[in-house]
Amino acid sequence: MVNPGLTINLFEFQEKAVMKLIDATTKVDAKETVLMKAPTGSGKTIILIDYIDKYLSNIDKKTAFIWLCPGKGNLEEQSRDKMNKLSPGRNTQNLFDALTSGFSEESTTFINWELVTKKGNTAIRDSERKNLFDRIADAHRSGIEFIVIIDEEHSNNTAKAKFIINAFAARHTIRVSATAVKNNRYEFFEIDELDVINAGLITKALYVNEGIEENLNIDDDYNTLLDLADVKRKEISNRYKELNKNIRPLVLIQFPNGQPETILSVEKKLESIGYTYDNGMVSKWMSEDKKDLPDNLTENDGIPVFLLMKQAISTGWDCPRAKILVKLREGMSESFEIQTIGRIRRMPEACHYEDDILDFCFVYTFDEKYKAGLLSNMDKAYETRRLFLKDKCKTFTLEKEIRDLDFDGLGEREVLDKIHSFLVDKYKLTTDKKLNQVKLEAAGYIFGDEILGSVLHGKFIKTDMIAEAQTFYTTRKRVNTHKHGIELLHSVDTIKSTIGMSTAKVKVILERLFRKGGNGNKKFINLPTAEFYAFVVNNEHRLKEEFREVTSDMAVQMSLRLQPKKSQFRIPEQEFYRYDSGVKNEVEYLTNAYHEYTSGYATSLVRSTSEMLFEKYCESKDDIEWVYKNGDTGQQYFSIVYVDALQHQWLFYADYIVKKKDGTIWVIETKGGESQGKDKNIDRQIANKFNAFKNYAKGKDIQWGFVRDKDRELYINNTEFVSDMSDDNWIALDEIFDRGNL
Repeated sequence: MVNPGLTINLFEFQEKAVMKLIDATTKVDAKETVLMKAPTGSGKTIILIDYIDKYLSNIDKKTAFIWLCPGKGNLEEQSRDKMNKLSPGRNTQNLFDALTSGFSEESTTFINWELVTKKGNTAIRDSERKNLFDRIADAHRSGIEFIVIIDEEHSNNTAKAKFIINAFAARHTIRVSATAVKNNRYEFFEIDELDVINAGLITKALYVNEGIEENLNIDDDYNTLLDLADVKRKEISNRYKELNKNIRPLVLIQFPNGQPETILSVEKKLESIGYTYDNGMVSKWMSEDKKDLPDNLTENDGIPVFLLMKQAISTGWDCPRAKILVKLREGMSESFEIQTIGRIRRMPEACHYEDDILDFCFVYTFDEKYKAGLLSNMDKAYETRRLFLKDKCKTFTLEKEIRDLDFDGLGEREVLDKIHSFLVDKYKLTTDKKLNQVKLEAAGYIFGDEILGSVLHGKFIKTDMIAEAQTFYTTRKRVNTHKHGIELLHSVDTIKSTIGMSTAKVKVILERLFRKGGNGNKKFINLPTAEFYAFVVNNEHRLKEEFREVTSDMAVQMSLRLQPKKSQFRIPEQEFYRYDSGVKNEVEYLTNAYHEYTSGYATSLVRSTSEMLFEKYCESKDDIEWVYKNGDTGQQYFSIVYVDALQHQWLFYADYIVKKKDGTIWVIETKGGESQGKDKNIDRQIANKFNAFKNYAKGKDIQWGFVRDKDRELYINNTEFVSDMSDDNWIALDEIFDRGNL
């Protein structure tokens, strides 16, 4: 059957995107990988379908397309159904069809990522895996070329995913994402979000926290946010009715992970204003709980007006009537995703109404990590590549240390004493509690019975503009010990991460220092309960840094009570390293322990200055047998145990192991150096790590040292730690490596 072409007309920007894909996969100097940045709502599925149609009609019929979709949301079937509808003359199939009948020319196979990458899947068990790869081989033998499309490519950057992609040996790979970043190794182009807006496919703008004013007094997060969202929902609904549009706006309520009591509180709030599961106005869509999900949920006239959700539907779920997002925070640990925001930017009828209420979408949140979350979810400018170990490094072993948790840290009383002494010395605190409060307030501590917040506010046309937002309002929330106990515990949990004690013990220490009542011999201030809650929450980050500073004092090794366990370390036979695809004048680093390791793995994008300089230095020496870059965390890597001032055990992972041609083994830790007279090191535990390293090396047939950079030159120290690099303990690296030891 001759394909009649697409059954709909494309917008001009979509047609241009199709032609760019055609050009990128047909020109003489075409790169193997094409990266298309397509904003949510731009119609990337339609663009890809038209591209496939035009390619098969005009370029090469002896091609089979593989369309890989994210696992959540049944997106592969949605995409296949859309292709069957828009391009009915084309042959489409799923993975199981392919396993049965193979990959034929002019076919498009839609594959759910989870079917081929998820542990314990049923699609690629040993017997079927052979079948899959046999089918790929059969296609290659018959002269069929593959083009692989990776939809939402940010979601599946895993080793297993790479293995599957490589198996197809595709002529081209097309990666599509809303958050892609330009990569010089790839053919890159971007669909401008403004073009999508001007076409009427997505909202003209996104409004964050409309109705929230400076110094807003909040009784309860949930009440405030849900009331604002419901008022806006009713306003939008009434405006649709005025235009005789049968569109029922939907509010998405996004929950953080954990804390089921948060969901219960929201359900009770919604019930109090007339929205329940029973009356059909509320639905729930979470991985562990899907409740009252009607078939017409995503239709413009769907009944539910509130949908409770987590991140599970952030990718591959279309519901254009969704106009409002309520993002709830829990301990300020969750972050936004661009894909989630994209869920509320679609226009329900793919057009604007020239009415801001209908042409905007709305977000309500007190999440203080909104901006950071958006930035962190942008794809990095680097990629991750797998490398394989050289044979000469496979027999190398080295003793490593792991923690012995039979003894792990000082007791609560001893920790309290140390923190108390530290604060007394730092702020000159006394037994005069009123004077102590004056001194701490003068130092920047916040007092009172209100929890202060900072919330984003404003109108944003392009989604990525939010990451550059400057307008934040202060919110005030009078402490209610019944409502805000969870916020207190989250703050205590953040603080305790620095000292390795339980949340309950850290809470007791804070109470002994600052809360009214109980044993008062260590008490600085007698804060009533509500003020104590506010004090801890408002000063969470400052208290965390105070505790961190306490632990960074030089530790006295309790050798009789602490003996790290020993284990044997071997260099992993394969490793994933971050790679800078924009590296200039790339050269192979022949000294590296892994095959095909190049200068692209040692640029300022993926390495610190001292690491970058050290790797370059080793490559310049002719007496280096090999250099291994150690991992940062994980039991497979080389580790040494150190203790902090509270006798808590931690692992640190020395950055490099170097073997010289004379058999000498060097273990090197790199740290930030000096620049323009300023110390660039940010590791407060550097002295404790140095001493632990020194103790580890005693009696072992290795050389060791801390390496730092100053004026683009490297210096080493393994004698006595001092931070000042002008000290005689810091010696030019060249002197030491050439001589062999200090």
